[in-house]
Amino acid sequence: MTAITRRSGEEPAVLGFALVPNFSMIAFASALEPLRLANRVSREEIFRWRLFSPDGRPVNASNGVAVTVDGAYSDMADLRDVVVCGGIDVQKINHGALIARLRKLASQGVSIGAVCTGPFILAQSGLLDGYRCTIHWENYDSFREQFPHLEVTQELYEIDRNRFTCAGGTAAIDMMLKVISTTTQDHEVAALVTDELIHHRMRDSNERQRMELRSRLGVAHPKLLAVVAEMEKRLERPATCAQLAKRAGLSPRQLERLFQKYIGSTPTRYYLGVRLDRARHLLLQTSIPILSVGIACGFVSASHFSKCYSEHFRRTPSDERRGSSRGVRADAGAKTPAGVTMVEMLAGS
Repeated sequence: MTAITRRSGEEPAVLGFALVPNFSMIAFASALEPLRLANRVSREEIFRWRLFSPDGRPVNASNGVAVTVDGAYSDMADLRDVVVCGGIDVQKINHGALIARLRKLASQGVSIGAVCTGPFILAQSGLLDGYRCTIHWENYDSFREQFPHLEVTQELYEIDRNRFTCAGGTAAIDMMLKVISTTTQDHEVAALVTDELIHHRMRDSNERQRMELRSRLGVAHPKLLAVVAEMEKRLERPATCAQLAKRAGLSPRQLERLFQKYIGSTPTRYYLGVRLDRARHLLLQTSIPILSVGIACGFVSASHFSKCYSEHFRRTPSDERRGSSRGVRADAGAKTPAGVTMVEMLAGS
């Protein structure tokens, strides 16, 4: 977002929110509410906003709540900035009308941004070419697979000239606090908004999206954390448990004991789950061929990948991509029922 500043008494800055069907309510609210609170704490209308949907009718968020809007995408005009609010299954929707409008607005000098999965739409429109951008950590791998030419970071948010993107969730709060501070040239206004939100502090853009491993796993053992971090780095070409143990200065038996004690699983089973979780993200978020997804996650063949995936999630990769309702839902926490011997055999593949 360009560093547009505003003097007291000037006309409010008008932002448009383009709500995509199944948009993320938390990302939308996190982007909008700081603007409302900036007006409140300053006792002045610094910002105005208008909401838009594909056809001007109410649009449902991913939580099922319908939101009324001010117009259709085609009505977006006289705006300083446009924020595209994405959500689930963004890649399955035809965004032709929105992309056409965004391109026209960009040619007029309007700043264009996105929250949650909105960067997918900006990337499809070519509006992120030559700009830094970021996206939610869950979508990072699939986004890079689809748009390898883009400069994608894992920052909380990125503001690069007249493009702005954030990681989704509450990261939009921090991005908008930066916008408020820049627009008003008054850090105190942003600080007051932060307090109103009980946000505790304004996070910098370069802070990590995810919790540290020790917090995520509830484990403090440094060697175990080092092994898990190495597993998450090496998905396409997995290391063997013996290799992982050697790097951590452990014997394979010591590594087995650590995983059983702190995680309740074998290293091979845990590693396989990490790889399959990434495969699921790629299946749901991209159109990459299933075999290519398997290879990207360290599986040597389509049959090998399908067998492991089916045993872990109780549905095939093909069913996952088709959204089949057969079997247990993939997000229901199904675990691999196969014996350890089979999993150990596959872990080094």
